[in-house]
Amino acid sequence: MFRWNEENQQAQQAVLTRPAVTASKEVEAICIDILNAVKTEGDAALLKMAKEFDKRETPRLLVPIEEINKAEQLLSNELKAAIETAYANVKRFHQAQLPKDIKLTTQPGVLCELKYQAIEAVGIYVPGGSAPLPSSVIMQGVLAQLSGAQTVVLTTPVKADETINPAILYAAKLCGIKTIVESGGAGAIAAMAYGTESVPKVNKIFGPGNSFVTMAKQLVAQTIPGMAIDMPAGPSEVLVIADERANPEFIAADLLSQAEHGADSQVILLCNSERIIEKTQQALTEQLAKLSRKDTAEQALANSSLILVDSVEQAFSVSAEYGPEHLILQLADAQPYLSLVKNAGSVFVGDYTPESAGDYASGTNHVLPTYGYSATYSSLNLLDFFRTYTVQTISKNGLRELSKAILPLAAAEGLDAHANAVSIRLEAMNNER
Repeated sequence: MFRWNEENQQAQQAVLTRPAVTASKEVEAICIDILNAVKTEGDAALLKMAKEFDKRETPRLLVPIEEINKAEQLLSNELKAAIETAYANVKRFHQAQLPKDIKLTTQPGVLCELKYQAIEAVGIYVPGGSAPLPSSVIMQGVLAQLSGAQTVVLTTPVKADETINPAILYAAKLCGIKTIVESGGAGAIAAMAYGTESVPKVNKIFGPGNSFVTMAKQLVAQTIPGMAIDMPAGPSEVLVIADERANPEFIAADLLSQAEHGADSQVILLCNSERIIEKTQQALTEQLAKLSRKDTAEQALANSSLILVDSVEQAFSVSAEYGPEHLILQLADAQPYLSLVKNAGSVFVGDYTPESAGDYASGTNHVLPTYGYSATYSSLNLLDFFRTYTVQTISKNGLRELSKAILPLAAAEGLDAHANAVSIRLEAMNNER
C-alpha cells in the first residue's frame, strides 16, 4: 500500500510512472526493412513473411467471400447472439454521432459552410495474439460502415495451419467488410499503406498491435504523404477510484481484467480507506490464483499500485495527473464527482459497470488513448472516419464590405498579392457602374 500523503513528490511521481515502452532501434530497423520489402515486392513479400513469421506452409492473402458468408454456421448460437448484441449496441451509440453539415452567414453576403466527408479508404488491423478478437472488429468496423467509407480493408494474422476464426469473419460480415487479408505485423501495415496486388491502399490505418505494428504505423504516417493513423498506442491500463463502502471483490476483479492483457499493463487503485485496500489485496491474491493468464497478470501487478488517499476529491486529482485509459468509479454516488473527471479515455460509473462492459458490448468504443495520451487524444469515435472541409460563397456586396477587414490585415502582414486579389475585384465592380 502506498500512502500518498506520507510520500514526497518524487515518490508520488514514481508510483504513477508507467512501464517503459522501448521503441528500440532494432524494432525500427526491422520495420523499415519490412516496409521496403512490401513496397517493392507486394504480395510476394507478404507471403514470404507469412511463411517466416507465422510458420504457414501454404499461406494465402484474401479470404474468399464464400468463406466469410458461411462463417456464422460455425458459431454457437450463444456466441453468434453475443456478437450481434455487441454489434447492435456499438452501432446504436455511434450512429448518434453522425455529423451534420453547418451553413452560416457570418455577415451579409458572406456564406460559410463546414462539410463532412467520409475518408475514402480505411484500414483496420485486428491483432492475432492468443485469442480471436471479434470485439476489435466491431469497434472499428461499425464506424467504418457508418461513415460510408468506400474501401475498408481488414488485416489479421493467422498462425501456422490454423484457419481464420469464424467469429472474426462473422463480425466483419455484419460490418459489411468484404476485403479480409490474412496478414499481420508490420507487413500488414505496409500492405495497407502502400497497396499491393491484392491489398488496396488506404488513407488511414486503425487498430492496436505489438511494438512492430505500432512502429510500422508511426513510420508510414511519417513517410507517406497523406497517410494517417488513429492514435499513439501503448499497453492497457485501468485506474479505480473507490470509497470506504466499495466492494473489494469487484475492485480486484476490475484490476485483474486489465492486468491479464499483458505483462506491461498497469492497474492502479486510489481509495480513501485502508481497510478496503487491505481487503482488495487479499481478493487480488485469491482471484489471481484462478486465472488462466495468471503469469501475465502477476507480472502486470508488479507494475501496479494500491494507493491510500485522504479523500475522494484527492483521488480525482491524482487520477487527472495519471490520465488513465479506463477510469472506474466505485463510489456510493459518483454523479456529484463527474465534473472532477479529467484526462480519462473512458469512464465506468458505479459498482455494476465493469470495464469489461465497454470492452465488449455496452456500445461505447474500446479503442482508447493510453500511456497518458488521454490528456490530448479522445476515444475512437465516428468523426475519426471523416474529414471536414469548408466552403465559402461571397457576393459582390459581401466582398465590398468584407474588404474593409481584408485589406488592412493584408497590409499589416505585408502580403501585397493578398490585398490585390481583393482590390482587383473592387475595381471591376466600380467599372461596372
